Amino acid sequence: MSWAWDNRALLAQDTGSHLYLALMPILFGIIVSIPVGVLCVRFRWTWPPILSLTSVFYAMPSLALYLVLIDYTGLTDWTVIIPLTLFSLSVLIPNVVAGLRSVPQPVRQAATAMGFGTLRQVVQVELPLAVPVIIAGLRVATVSSISLVSVGQLIGIGGLGYFFTDGEQRDFPTEIYVALVLIVILAFLADGLLVLLRRWLTPWERARDTRATRRALSATVRGSRAEGVS
Repeated sequence: MSWAWDNRALLAQDTGSHLYLALMPILFGIIVSIPVGVLCVRFRWTWPPILSLTSVFYAMPSLALYLVLIDYTGLTDWTVIIPLTLFSLSVLIPNVVAGLRSVPQPVRQAATAMGFGTLRQVVQVELPLAVPVIIAGLRVATVSSISLVSVGQLIGIGGLGYFFTDGEQRDFPTEIYVALVLIVILAFLADGLLVLLRRWLTPWERARDTRATRRALSATVRGSRAEGVS
């Protein structure tokens, strides 16, 4: 702990860098995956080739992709951000498609009957109802991105991954453990914030859970009274 306190400035700087490298791919992934997911739902013939492409992204070795990109992007943050964005698409696009497909057809028909155009229907009806499934994928992609940033340290860009290589080279495991704990904490915090975001974006689910809880409590009370009478 004394080492961590003595090096808190460096840890804070690399933690910020780690978050930047991890969250930028998620931001770009969301920007790309939502319109692509809508396209795949509206034009079903596009889904098989796009799914195959996202599977190829997922199968690519991250380190090999970093090395290939060095010739084009140099030793910059983009050399890490681009591969992580591609990896995020392999999770986000299928979840966007699954979320949109989970919207009941009667809901779409009702929106059409109310005069909603295609864009308005997607933005105001379909995407809000798909939020739980989309955020489920977003949680997986975010935690994976926070973890995979460390691999970038093998080319000199890896946020907290620096302490892994430095600790190994100096045979000083303390900084490896500290960096590992910080990465786990970042992953837990990011996941928790996304859970809160889902609850905020889906107030109808909170109401439904509240009603279900009340019904369960009422059933329990009735059961207890019945047992008391008997």
